Amino acid sequence: MIDDSGMVSGHQVNVGGSVEGQFAVGEHIHQQHVSGSQQAPTVTEADLAELRNAVDEVRARIRAEAPPEQQAAALERVDEVEQAVVAEEPDLTTLQYVRNWFVKNLPKLAGTVTGLVVHPVVGKIVEAAGDVAASQFRKLFGDVSER
Repeated sequence: MIDDSGMVSGHQVNVGGSVEGQFAVGEHIHQQHVSGSQQAPTVTEADLAELRNAVDEVRARIRAEAPPEQQAAALERVDEVEQAVVAEEPDLTTLQYVRNWFVKNLPKLAGTVTGLVVHPVVGKIVEAAGDVAASQFRKLFGDVSER
């Protein structure tokens, strides 16, 4: 509380000029900012169409670049990615597994598959699933919002 001399709990405060925002005076001050709850993003049919298009592009690259004896397994892994993303609760462990499978078995296509896993629509779908899923996604794959 400020008394007539401008003292606040033993501290003198002089504020002049054009001042905006908050300031605090005292000892052992703890401030916490809590913003209003943000709504999870809405996944639209256009988002899902964009995801299907991205999956189809990865499949086309696999057919063009993967050795014939590995194509079927690689295409199955891409199907797993698609199913994991559009599941009611996105299955992030499947995304991680598939990315690692490509790193181990088809390293030339690992970047393409990683690009699918961290595609902005995938990030949006995971964000829509809630804070826990989004936090786990960032832990596994980094902050894709910076891409």
